[in-house]
Amino acid sequence: MRQQSAIFALAVCFSLIQGCNTSERSDEMANNDTVIQRPVIYQIMTRLFGNKVTNNKPWGTKEENGVGKFNDITIEALMELKALGATHIWYTGVPHHALVGDYTQYGISNDDPDVVKGRAGSPYAVKDYYNVNPDLAVDVSQRLEEFKALVDRTHSVGLMVIIDLVPNHVARRYNSISRPPGVRDLGEEDDASVEFHVDNNFYYIPGKPFQVPEWKDGYKPLGGDPHPLADGFFDENPAKWTGNGSRSPRPDFYDWYETVKLNYGIDPDGTRHFSELSSDFRKKDIKAHFEFWKGKKVPDTWVKFRQIAEFWIDFGVDGFRYDMAEMVPVEFWSYLNSAIKLKNPKALLVAEIYNPEIYRDYIQLGKMDLLYDKVEMYDTLRSIVEGRGSADHIPAIVERNADIQTRLLHFLENHDEQRIASPAFAGDPTKALPAMVVSATVDAGATMIYFGQEVGEPAAEDAGFGKPTRTSIFDYIGVPAHQRWMNNGKFDGGGLSPSEKQLRNFYKTLLNIARSHPALTGGFIDLHLYNRAENPIEYHDKVYSYIRHKGLKRLLIAVNFSDKASKLALRLSPEAIRTLRLSAGRYPAKDLLTNDDQLTVDVDGQTGRILLHLEAFQSMIIEF
Repeated sequence: MRQQSAIFALAVCFSLIQGCNTSERSDEMANNDTVIQRPVIYQIMTRLFGNKVTNNKPWGTKEENGVGKFNDITIEALMELKALGATHIWYTGVPHHALVGDYTQYGISNDDPDVVKGRAGSPYAVKDYYNVNPDLAVDVSQRLEEFKALVDRTHSVGLMVIIDLVPNHVARRYNSISRPPGVRDLGEEDDASVEFHVDNNFYYIPGKPFQVPEWKDGYKPLGGDPHPLADGFFDENPAKWTGNGSRSPRPDFYDWYETVKLNYGIDPDGTRHFSELSSDFRKKDIKAHFEFWKGKKVPDTWVKFRQIAEFWIDFGVDGFRYDMAEMVPVEFWSYLNSAIKLKNPKALLVAEIYNPEIYRDYIQLGKMDLLYDKVEMYDTLRSIVEGRGSADHIPAIVERNADIQTRLLHFLENHDEQRIASPAFAGDPTKALPAMVVSATVDAGATMIYFGQEVGEPAAEDAGFGKPTRTSIFDYIGVPAHQRWMNNGKFDGGGLSPSEKQLRNFYKTLLNIARSHPALTGGFIDLHLYNRAENPIEYHDKVYSYIRHKGLKRLLIAVNFSDKASKLALRLSPEAIRTLRLSAGRYPAKDLLTNDDQLTVDVDGQTGRILLHLEAFQSMIIEF
């Protein structure tokens, strides 16, 4: 095991702008290493991160395939993630969710495989919001204490902690045995004889019992392995609405049948039984939002979820990733987020959201810090990587979202998306590096990566419920490329191939630039459309370029999405010359990704140019 001092030195080194291998950067930037300017979120599937077992049997038990623990995420691991460029760790799957495992000796009821996906269960079917997944603890009776120790370890290296809050739905048999004194359980006081009441926590289907879905595509719970509760029956009478909104007592196999939908005071006919915010609240601060709700009657589910969120904030968590936030009314987010921010103004609140038309509602009225930019930036970049799309589509996205750019979270992987290295996406992780550079530098928003992305994990395993191309969140499974980096708990990359090491080094350089370079918090100048108009032969739609700038800090980013090299004279537009106040002359330049300092930007009158040779799938981040 490496000495703590050596690890600390490594983390300090890479908390600088690009890391120790680019020490030639300016003294001003070198002295700015303690300032975190842009969030870089590293998502960990907590159950999988520390798992060292490589068996990977489909539908394997945790004894067969292993399961990672809180204790496996050591100081060494966290220091390496900070060195990679992370500012926040999103620990996915922490709240106690339904799973197939016997923990009755700890007072935990067994879950029914007929309403559990996989053996390990979905992290988004939470069973007890006031405790953590017992699978993740070495001593189940001390599971909350073991998570607190992980939170403290994470903070000790200067990283912040995010966990999931899933406000739209919970497990079909939600039962908190850990709630604080005086806190009522979800559904405990519901009137189940009616479909809706404003203070019911669930929606009901009176007079009709729940029926297990009709299994499709050869599916059988637990892969067909016998289990006393896998009998095609689940006792829920009356049936509740399913998490995705299905009102059938027998949801479809493709519904979120393992969950039930929560009631936020919206009648089935759409009537909203709560106060609504006027448009002037778009410009009002957190305190004004908090004061608006003070003393007002709100639906009971609102109160219970505020209690849950404040429990975790008091516990030491630094923020939440809100699952399917747009399925919950924006007024609730005003109510909840204003209360959280008054407790912890630095809390980071991230919304999973897929409808660009309501982005500004959830930022301005809902008081979210960050929103998923999936439908626009992710989908566009992915289409280019796959050879279907054009870089000509990016400038319009940047312009359209310029007013909310600091609130966008960019990514190419997370637990819902197919792995870059899988054949369903790029097939080769290097093909998506230009897209990753754009994702991390195109605006002043935040960056996220998923564990294993930085070493090219392809998710090739048939895990059971989870199938290849996505790392399963439902099963006990190993993550081979990540395990090679983990190197049996040394977290030193000792098992990686040379190409995997090279890939991780690229991510390390890029993410540290994304986190700390001042230019990435400033303005944006498009070069793409200008070059497409002025130089259409050399400059094609598989090349993309722009400038990011703040004060005298300037970055010119150019990427080549093509599998063919491009040699071109990239032109600086008159707008760029005016905005940057560049006088005629030659400006020395350096590619921060490769340390190539033999580049120059030549300015002559109202225009300028830089000669570039971009290899296939190459990117440049040029400081000048």
